[in-house]
Amino acid sequence: MAPEIVTEGSGWHEQPADRAELQIGYAGTGRDRSAAVAALGKRVAAAEPAFGLRGVTVLHRRLAVHDQWRGNRVVGSRATEDLTLRLSDVGALEEVLAAVVASEPASLNGPNWQLKDPVAARRAAQATAVADARDRAEGYAAALGGRLGALLRLSEAAGGGMEPRAFAMAAMAREASAPDVRELGLEPEPVRVTVRCATSWELLT
Repeated sequence: MAPEIVTEGSGWHEQPADRAELQIGYAGTGRDRSAAVAALGKRVAAAEPAFGLRGVTVLHRRLAVHDQWRGNRVVGSRATEDLTLRLSDVGALEEVLAAVVASEPASLNGPNWQLKDPVAARRAAQATAVADARDRAEGYAAALGGRLGALLRLSEAAGGGMEPRAFAMAAMAREASAPDVRELGLEPEPVRVTVRCATSWELLT
């Protein structure tokens, strides 16, 4: 069997995010389930205008209703609704956040920065990873007094992926007036796409 050189390569590519997601939670309580759901409905209704702003898509809504216990006795009920919003226009983030915060959610997390189309970023990272693997193989070939031959095998290795950055605004305190979100510095951040590959090369002596 002809000698081979096996190497791994890694590469990454960063570009500014052009999409964002927000996770929002609302809650309502009452003496029974109907009252809790009604209280929750008022909270969510106050936020509905924000969900209809430009570039906003509601990805999912999840409702939960639970009894509240004190010892062995049910003392009331709590209803919650969790939503995920996707913003296809990051320029509208401040407007959407201001409207959401004004609706006084029980929790707010985000934005989670994303790329609408990560293909170009992934291919750039792949090219860098292959070049890195080849460079390493050429170094080993030279160290052995030979030359690097043809690529025999290439596979994707574990450890790659997309690394979005997130800004957490969990469980914001309620104030008399909504805070000016412009002061939070929520500008789109780079999203890094990382690729790792494993290669096998022919060693020519």
